[in-house]
Amino acid sequence: MPRLHVNIDHIATLRQARRETIPDPVAWGLHCLKAGAHGLTLHLRKDRRHIQDADVTRLLKATDALVNLECSLDPEMMGIALESGAGAFCLVPENRSEITTEGGLDVIAERARLLEAVPALTERGGLVSLFVDPDIDQLDGAREVGAPFVELHTGSYANASGGEREAELERLLRATEHATSIGLRVNAGHGLDHGNVSPVAALPHMEELNIGFALVARAVTHGLEESITSMLHLMDAAGSS
Repeated sequence: MPRLHVNIDHIATLRQARRETIPDPVAWGLHCLKAGAHGLTLHLRKDRRHIQDADVTRLLKATDALVNLECSLDPEMMGIALESGAGAFCLVPENRSEITTEGGLDVIAERARLLEAVPALTERGGLVSLFVDPDIDQLDGAREVGAPFVELHTGSYANASGGEREAELERLLRATEHATSIGLRVNAGHGLDHGNVSPVAALPHMEELNIGFALVARAVTHGLEESITSMLHLMDAAGSS
């Protein structure tokens, strides 16, 4: 079964709505780890709309679990990432007007910056992934810039239904198989929830799923531990089928 990384951004969003100190995304993330999550993900955005610089520092001091820091290629964000000490980095596109990340990084257009960023982050001891659409050209580009991992953007799959969802799942399968064939390791995330995660968790060679909003939303009515353990059960069952 893939590892479950919990994205804590959405707890930070709730905190920032009132500029309070609660709910604390770091404390929430630690509770997720106690409930069985394998690691934590957080996205430091340039506009600091949810995660704050101090959250990154506090989380890395609070746990030895793998922390995946998502950031854009913006020079300020790259500088913070390089000094953070995070164990993993995911390079993502960032649009100031978007509510959440709307698509994968254009690896081909960003080739020059990635040829600098990927080795720089790797030299700091981090596992580097590129958040990309399940597109063969983007996967080939990821390999060419030296990224060991890709995280496949599952938003189109999550937003589709019926035959369209089946087609998007097939697209993810082809992308996973191609990535593996050229030496890339594969994670996935975006829009995954308790109702759609199983087919993605069952994809061959899938190593990690990054899930945030759905876990927070379910925890509101079912509690944090149930939200995490039910997701782990679905992923485990999918991986065993």
